[in-house]
Amino acid sequence: MKMIRFDDLQLFARTAALGSFSTAAREADLLPGQVAAAIARLERELDLRLFVRTTRSLRLTAEGAVYLPYAHDVLAALREGRARVQGEDAELAGTLKVAAPSDLGRNVLLPWLTAFRRAHPRLQLHLQLSDQVTDVFRDPVDIAFRLGRFDDASYVALSLLPDNRRVLVASPGYVQAHGAPHSMDALKDHACLLYQLGGRTHDRWNFEHDGRRSVVVVRGALLCDDADVVRRWAVAGEGIAYKSWLDVGDDVRAGRLQVLLDGSGEPLPLNLVCPHRKQFSPAVRQLHGFLGERLAPLLEGLPIAR
Repeated sequence: MKMIRFDDLQLFARTAALGSFSTAAREADLLPGQVAAAIARLERELDLRLFVRTTRSLRLTAEGAVYLPYAHDVLAALREGRARVQGEDAELAGTLKVAAPSDLGRNVLLPWLTAFRRAHPRLQLHLQLSDQVTDVFRDPVDIAFRLGRFDDASYVALSLLPDNRRVLVASPGYVQAHGAPHSMDALKDHACLLYQLGGRTHDRWNFEHDGRRSVVVVRGALLCDDADVVRRWAVAGEGIAYKSWLDVGDDVRAGRLQVLLDGSGEPLPLNLVCPHRKQFSPAVRQLHGFLGERLAPLLEGLPIAR
């Protein structure tokens, strides 16, 4: 058997994840025919068929599905070997692809990510900002910032801020005009600022108070699929928002917003996540340390959970 090309193996893995020659080609800056040729070459070397191709779809064969995890292991081993040879103290180079929620990424992380890239001139930073939850198995990213708890054992995570929480906030002007809710149930009588993600409206707010969990169904006339717009509406006095402390802490400290109901919101830890520990490259580990030192002070002023 001839030597399998590393690039062909990479294109196989990405094509399997994306389900399309053309999408994989755009990602790699190639022509679809070049990707198809790479897959055909790999199939010849392996003497098996990896994909079933129709005019409308592309899917793995049974043999391709069996082979795919081995391809991932080989690619991960090569990345890890390169990182070990270079060492943790080697100059960072190559491309680091990072995904982050748009609100957190734009208002909190952006200057620090820029400073990290500036400190490593040979490193390219590709930043994806979106409120859609990044699929770190499918999307072309090395690492993703993820808010909230997750129980999926297939992910691995580097903790950044385990004590972050959601808090209820409103502007002093709103509280003066409408009063502050004195209980969770009283939220039903207030204008709540709603967030929509993936077509789903988040109008069931979860709380942890005195060690008990509760859910309150809220309503409001303002709804947006951009989390930062919800924060801006709250600052403008349009209603009550239920946001990550990382998103509203600066507004609370500046007096533009105030915390309601003792800040008894649900935990919302911040982590860096990826599918496999072998993807924690020197660049990822150094970014984790760089941000850990800078993020911790942002919890200043967060009310102590009861």
